[in-house]
Amino acid sequence: MRAPPAPPPAVSAPAVDHYENFPVASWLCPAALRPAVAALYWYARTADDIADEGDARADERLADLAAYRSDLDALFAGTTPSGRWPAVFGPLRAAIARDGLPHKPLADLLDAFAQDVRKTAEGAGYADRAELLDYCARSAAPVGRLMLHLYGVQDDRALAHSDAICSALQLINFWQDLSVDLPRARYYLPQDRCAHHGTTQQAPTRALVAEQVRWARELMHSGAPLVHRVPGRMGWELRLVVQGGLRILDKIESMDCATWQARPKLRPWDGVVMFWRSLWM
Repeated sequence: MRAPPAPPPAVSAPAVDHYENFPVASWLCPAALRPAVAALYWYARTADDIADEGDARADERLADLAAYRSDLDALFAGTTPSGRWPAVFGPLRAAIARDGLPHKPLADLLDAFAQDVRKTAEGAGYADRAELLDYCARSAAPVGRLMLHLYGVQDDRALAHSDAICSALQLINFWQDLSVDLPRARYYLPQDRCAHHGTTQQAPTRALVAEQVRWARELMHSGAPLVHRVPGRMGWELRLVVQGGLRILDKIESMDCATWQARPKLRPWDGVVMFWRSLWM
């Protein structure tokens, strides 16, 4: 939802200009944590590019993601990665050593990217919300858990709130991007809810999208108490993340939920609204 940070000097920028689910290593982030946040961002963004950008075949994307996974495993095994992505795995190795980053959320992200490749190649969707949330648990929730690890916040309640916020952000991305995803055979609307509304994934209705918007809003609100648990300036960063997601939902509703026709856009005034609402959280 926001422009990415400039990469650290040792990291070269991939081909595209976003990785939606990762927080920005902004001035609100303590200086001591910025190298780790930047390393995690470029790790996730590069993997996302492998899965999603260019014109490679599905089998080629999956092979590259498997090689990428092998390089990740090499870091945790104490062996040398392949050398294909030194600008990613060099900084990530340093962050693992310095900050004790866990293996599982990093690997879960790659599992989700591979699932995206397979689903798109098959033109397949998600049966219901439970299946979609299982995907979010690997595509989005690991980001929040990695950030909480860096801040030393790891109790079960905080992790559950983080999972809810990250999953809500992932769902918001889906519902705002229908005009982009549907032509590319990316289907995220739950099939059982499509059937309930008498339609299909390929032909959403306003009522169907409005229902998913309400779901995402409820999920975001359920995780919002986390903003009071994250210390210092990053707590304010998280407030803005939450309010940014909620503001996009407002925008979707203001266009009568017809996001398969156009993508909602945030304007400068929306930033003022987000900041004001963050003060009152």
